[in-house]
Amino acid sequence: MNAVAVSTAGAIIAFLLAASVGATLWWMLHPPASFVQKLAKRAETELVRLVGSIVIVFSAEIESGHMMALVTKLSRGQKSDVLAIYVIEVPFTLPPDASMPTEERAALDALGAAEALAMQHGMSIRTETVKARETAQAVLAIGKRERANLIVLGSYREGKYTGAPLGRDIERIAAEAKCDVLIGVEGKHGTLLVDATAQASGTGGAEENNWP
Repeated sequence: MNAVAVSTAGAIIAFLLAASVGATLWWMLHPPASFVQKLAKRAETELVRLVGSIVIVFSAEIESGHMMALVTKLSRGQKSDVLAIYVIEVPFTLPPDASMPTEERAALDALGAAEALAMQHGMSIRTETVKARETAQAVLAIGKRERANLIVLGSYREGKYTGAPLGRDIERIAAEAKCDVLIGVEGKHGTLLVDATAQASGTGGAEENNWP
C-alpha cells in the first residue's frame, strides 16, 4: 500500500475548495430575497398591523355600508377585532342621554346590517351605539379607548352635503386620529369632489364625470 503524504498547504487548499463549494450550494438553495419579495413581505406585515383593531363608523351623516364589505375582506383570516359604532349626535338643547327614538332605530338598523354581513363571512364583530354632542370627538375618543389600528369611514351622506367635500366630521377625524384612517367615497358620489365653481358654471355635472 502506497503511503499518501498530505502537506499543510494541500490540506488548506482542499479545505478552501470544499468551503467554496459548500457556500455556492448554500447560496443556490437560499438565494437572497429580491426587492419585490422584500416589498411583499413588508406589505404583508403592514397589513397584519393595520387590521389588528378596526373601528368602523356609522352615523346619520356618515354612510359606511359599502365600507363594511371591505372591512370583512380586510379582516378575513387576520382575526381582527372589529367594532362597529353608530354615533347619535344629541343637540345641546337636550340632556346627553335624551331619548331619540328615530335616531336609535336608525342605529339599530345600521348596526344590525353590519352584524348580518359579518356573520355571512364568518367574522365576529362588536357593535355599540354612542350618544355624543359631536361625532368627531366621539369617534376619536373611542379610537383611543380601543387602541384602534384603523378607523374606517364611509362617504358623507349626499343629503347632508353642505360644502366640505367629505364633511367636517370626517376631515377632523382624519386630521386628529392617532391611527390610520380609511375613507371610502362611493363612485356614485364622486361629483361631491367636483369644484364648486365648475358646478355653478354647469361644466362639472355628473354627466361629464361619468367614467366610460
